[in-house]
Amino acid sequence: MVRFSAFADEIAPDLKTQMAVCAANGVRCIDVRGIDNINVSKFTVAQAKAHKRQMDGEGFTVPCIGSPLGKVRIDEAFAAHLDLTRHCCDIARAFDSPFVRIFSFYGREGGNILNHRQQVMDNLAAMVAAATDAGIVLLHENESAIYGEKPDQVKDIFATIASPNLKGIFDPSNFVAAGVKPFDEGWKCGLAELTDYFHIKDKVPGEAASVPAGEGAGQIAETLADAKARGFDGFLTLEPHLKAAGQFKGFTGPDLFVKAVDALKRVCEQVGMEYGRP
Repeated sequence: MVRFSAFADEIAPDLKTQMAVCAANGVRCIDVRGIDNINVSKFTVAQAKAHKRQMDGEGFTVPCIGSPLGKVRIDEAFAAHLDLTRHCCDIARAFDSPFVRIFSFYGREGGNILNHRQQVMDNLAAMVAAATDAGIVLLHENESAIYGEKPDQVKDIFATIASPNLKGIFDPSNFVAAGVKPFDEGWKCGLAELTDYFHIKDKVPGEAASVPAGEGAGQIAETLADAKARGFDGFLTLEPHLKAAGQFKGFTGPDLFVKAVDALKRVCEQVGMEYGRP
């Protein structure tokens, strides 16, 4: 059985509304990325614990925190970024979450990140070591313009840094944005074995905003059908981006969030993938 979660800051800034809309749609998990327009990486541990108590009271859990780690240029001060990694691990622990979402760096200003492969690997290895010390698993997400934009780059990361504290997120919409057919050129070509988590949004090539699952070129039905056949048992996190898609967050709103959840339910039912609460 898979479980639905959500980047609920796409619904509204305040946690009360985020939880109310999620609960009304049968979603009882939130990948905390932002509350009250504050990014999760900027929470204090005390703030995180206060939010956790509020979520506990409504029966919500936090499977992963949606940090922006690795969404910086490769030439920015890494020592400070490594400190932020440690802080995000503390925040994840405050939420009783085992996972922190990360990325794999942008190139220098006007440069190509592919020219800095070794630095990417060195940085990621240091981040994984910090997470290991904290008992946290980092989840790497494929994303436009970072080293892990294309499937071969994602596979390179996992071949180079073989650690149980580094696992993979499969985001079909981000692959579409990178000119990749997610199932044909990603999932079937080695990423199925490297995926422990899904972000669910779909995309029509060339369009800025995303579309509900199954309505774009994300090949979500094909991917989830194969994931089911492989016995996948994990989280499908809704990141709909139905109204706006930005570098660090998107927006959907309460009404369109309903459409996003219903679309994902239809895809799951189409492929026979059972979904429910943790």
